[in-house]
Amino acid sequence: MESLWLLLCVSGALGYFSPDEVLSLPGLSTRLNFRQWSGYLQAAPGNHLHYWFVTSQKDPATDPLLLWLNGGPGCSSLDGFLSENGPLHVKDDGSTLYINQYSWNKVANVLYLESPAGVGFSYADDKIYATNDNEVAENNYLALQDFFNKFPNFRRNDFYVIGESYGGIYTPTLSLTIMNGAANINLKGFGVGNGLSSTYYNDQSLVYFAYYHGLIGPTLWADLNRFCCSGEVCNFFNNSEYSCQASVEEVFMIVYDSGLNVYSLYLNCAGGVKRYPRFLQDIKNLFQFYQFEGLKTADKPRNLAPPCINDTAQWTWLNRADVRTALHIPEKVQAWEICSKVVSENYQRIYSNMDNFYHQLLSMGLRVLVYNGDTDMACNFLGEHWFVQSLNLEKTVDYQPWICNNQIAGFYEQYKNLTFLTVKGAGHMVPQWAPRQALKMFESFISNSPY
Repeated sequence: MESLWLLLCVSGALGYFSPDEVLSLPGLSTRLNFRQWSGYLQAAPGNHLHYWFVTSQKDPATDPLLLWLNGGPGCSSLDGFLSENGPLHVKDDGSTLYINQYSWNKVANVLYLESPAGVGFSYADDKIYATNDNEVAENNYLALQDFFNKFPNFRRNDFYVIGESYGGIYTPTLSLTIMNGAANINLKGFGVGNGLSSTYYNDQSLVYFAYYHGLIGPTLWADLNRFCCSGEVCNFFNNSEYSCQASVEEVFMIVYDSGLNVYSLYLNCAGGVKRYPRFLQDIKNLFQFYQFEGLKTADKPRNLAPPCINDTAQWTWLNRADVRTALHIPEKVQAWEICSKVVSENYQRIYSNMDNFYHQLLSMGLRVLVYNGDTDMACNFLGEHWFVQSLNLEKTVDYQPWICNNQIAGFYEQYKNLTFLTVKGAGHMVPQWAPRQALKMFESFISNSPY
């Protein structure tokens, strides 16, 4: 009866059938007012990217279409679905699903793509998972073309791409590939949430973020200024002075390896202090110039979650045999992990600053949203703000608060068709830790209405 209800409750325009359609999910007893599909999109030959697509709860035929990408590189967008902005979240015990009342599919059709191959349920026939920024953009573009071949009725909908974390690289590179490509994709804009837009600004700003949040004591701060600064100019990014490097390493160990939650300063670290050994690959987003000796710790077999993040509920539910069957995952496909070590270890980073991409895309008339939870240390708001300011765009709205639920939700400023916005008290995963504010922000962005 639930499956029949799902089919009858949507408009005739979306009434076609597909073997990828998900008609029921283990652990879900609630009736849904949207349709969903899970299957594979073809990228480069032999590369199969898993997708999970949900229609809007409002008006699927006319509402915008969003592509959501988690970052890493090598982390799964199903974490975005099941713990951030997706319509269904997993309870802590991993047995049942519940409705997320702040899901972004309340106002848009949302496509979650596990990219690149090797991430989550995505796979390559040859199991070779070495890739780079340009290949990921091209493969995501090919996957989008396959998506629109499967779902041609959505080709005319306004289309947006939003990426989180290393999505700061994925999203602009894909957007430019779309704009320069021959495929008829109605791209209107893109967004980056707590993104890595510039390694230089991210590293430089983190030292100041740590000091002004009370993480650095006066002795270390004096050393940083003595060894890394000349006059009023400081270089924490790639300083060749040994004493500066030693001081920066102390900052890094405080931020990343002391037991603080690097993704949300004021939240506890899941499992407590130093429960999880750190991936060496995880630290590539912070102070890449330096080779810190104290971080070469071994990884445990089932310890693939980022530091201080508890992925047990998602991992438990997604690796159930009945769930894999419901999502149309072949038996040969690997078990789901929130992040893929093999992808991360073999990933080649090409871009360290996205300014050229932003200038090209803005000149093409796209609207851009750059947002940051202001307690994140992995990709902190100050560095992202410095990056936006470095674009030297004309400011049209000065820095000011924005409101959600009759409370200040953060601050924003606008540069014609680019908005920089902070979310007060949120960390790296804004839709997870500030869901109401995130939905309000997203709705304002896609509707081009005031924040």
